[in-house]
Amino acid sequence: MTPTKPLSALPKPLWPLLALALAAQLLWHAAQPPAAIQMRALPAPPSLATLRLLSLGEPIALSKSMMLYLQSYDDQPGIKLALARLDYGAVQAWLARMLELDPRGQYPLLAASEVYAAVADPARVRQMLDFVHLRFQDDPDRRWPWLAHAALVARHRLHDLPLARRYAQDIRLRANGADVPAWAREMEAFILEDMDELDSARLLIGALLRSGQISDPHELRFLSERLDQIAARQGEKERETGREDGPNRAAHEP
Repeated sequence: MTPTKPLSALPKPLWPLLALALAAQLLWHAAQPPAAIQMRALPAPPSLATLRLLSLGEPIALSKSMMLYLQSYDDQPGIKLALARLDYGAVQAWLARMLELDPRGQYPLLAASEVYAAVADPARVRQMLDFVHLRFQDDPDRRWPWLAHAALVARHRLHDLPLARRYAQDIRLRANGADVPAWAREMEAFILEDMDELDSARLLIGALLRSGQISDPHELRFLSERLDQIAARQGEKERETGREDGPNRAAHEP
């Protein structure tokens, strides 16, 4: 083996050349463009059978670990992804697997309605809201809060009142547990008012009052006052229509 000589053994006239070579190498590396960072696509989740095997009898713990994995996927080495660049089909599949492992878990629906629906892409927002609506039907009395939030997103961000009404209607019809608050069952009536469907709103509030589902005196008084407000709005609309029709009829009379 050839012995290694120390730098001090290098002839002094070669020292400037060595320094120049080192500087040139450093400058060359600095001038190179950075390597392109490749975004890793979110893979499909493992099958439920595989996950049950991997959970070692702790499916809830594995579900929580999967959520941590999913939520960290937009923060890859060297790149910070916008949520809207993720494959939402894969995101939905991961969220569904978590619910299958832990049916009583709430966080996947919270993430769908509040995290992954908080993007500027209406198509992706609708995909997440529809996912929440679908999974709500498996356990309405426990999952109604996320569908209520989905109704608010549809109403105020998507400005899709028919979609918001459909979600609110399902809460009224399906979520009948003792822990479901009265306001959740009343959402549909308020959305109908926003849609200017005053007759439908009035009929729905009247049905709620007669159903016995609402017993709190404050809620009952609130709904009664709402009925009066709707009646006043209807009367005002009828008067406005009458004022508009009067001149029109007069103009057409011989």
